[in-house]
Amino acid sequence: MLIGIDGNEANISRRVGVNQYAFDLLHALHDLPESGHRYVVYLKTPPLSDMPVGSASWTYRVIPFPKLWTQTRLPFDLYTHSPRPGVFFTPSHYAPRLSPVPTVVSIMDLGFLDTPDQFTSHDYHQLKNWTAYSVRQASKIIAISQYTKDAVVRQYSRNDQDVTVTYPGYDTQVFFPHKDPKVLKKYSINNPYFLYLGSLKPSKNIEGLIRAYGSFLQKNSSAPDLVIAGKKAWLYDRIFSLVSELNLSTKVIFTDFIDEKEVPVLMSSCKAFILPSFHEGFGIPVLEAMACGVPVVVSQVASLPEVAGDAGIYIDPHSQESIVAGLATSVSAKAPEFVERGLNRVKLFSWEDTAKRTLDVLLATGR
Repeated sequence: MLIGIDGNEANISRRVGVNQYAFDLLHALHDLPESGHRYVVYLKTPPLSDMPVGSASWTYRVIPFPKLWTQTRLPFDLYTHSPRPGVFFTPSHYAPRLSPVPTVVSIMDLGFLDTPDQFTSHDYHQLKNWTAYSVRQASKIIAISQYTKDAVVRQYSRNDQDVTVTYPGYDTQVFFPHKDPKVLKKYSINNPYFLYLGSLKPSKNIEGLIRAYGSFLQKNSSAPDLVIAGKKAWLYDRIFSLVSELNLSTKVIFTDFIDEKEVPVLMSSCKAFILPSFHEGFGIPVLEAMACGVPVVVSQVASLPEVAGDAGIYIDPHSQESIVAGLATSVSAKAPEFVERGLNRVKLFSWEDTAKRTLDVLLATGR
């Protein structure tokens, strides 16, 4: 079978969230043992040098177009170009608006439907409307957690059998305990520190973390610093002003975007990894942090318990006292127990398994 894939989410230089999911999944599909199936990856721009290497069974079709690519140019090509794929897979929320072949779409999470105030008006309406048509017209849907699957079935009235859970994995060649003082020096990190890593946007509850950290610091003057790593997404100005208001500028370090090669170093060197989100479709950084041998403090909401299992130090993201307690546990005598559980927990997740399950869905859907 010829399998078509939208590779645009993966084909960018600074990958976070769905970009990293798409990139790692494409590599895992590419690296599966030869099955006789062929892939054609559709792009707006030529593939970057770190995309999977082309071959007889893995080709790229570059179709430049400035705007509304999935709405107009991609559908036109699917209808008119030959050979036509037997199934088209979109590893993100935006499938082609029209398609002559069955489509499969990956859904990260639907938390945005409950929190429109955490997005700009334009971004919210596009995400809401384009996700809706993608899910409703898809032959099959891949959800990255049971939490996301339940939300898809409930929100869009899809049959439970139409949605398959395929947990993401992590790169075992990159994420393991190792340190490099040069990386810490680069970001002016000199002291022990807690680490948050992710996009700067309201759903991540960074403001709640900063307030809780300020309270924790009042009770523990020698507390680790707080490193907030990640690129600015949207509605992030309040995060920076809050640090100034609480006089935490000497204790809170902002790094901006971190190169993927440096992420495991920051994770391996921290006292604990903190993800206090209001909702998450999965939370790949939690896996990565556990693989790097550090405790993880995570919200007991959405998909995060599916990821961390018994290795998570759980908090209520709406409670400052709960976040403070989580920080305290992460630096207590109990911390090594959570590290050991985390190293065992990550053995359950791999990109190879994700790719195999994804391919099974595509082959069962295609024609």
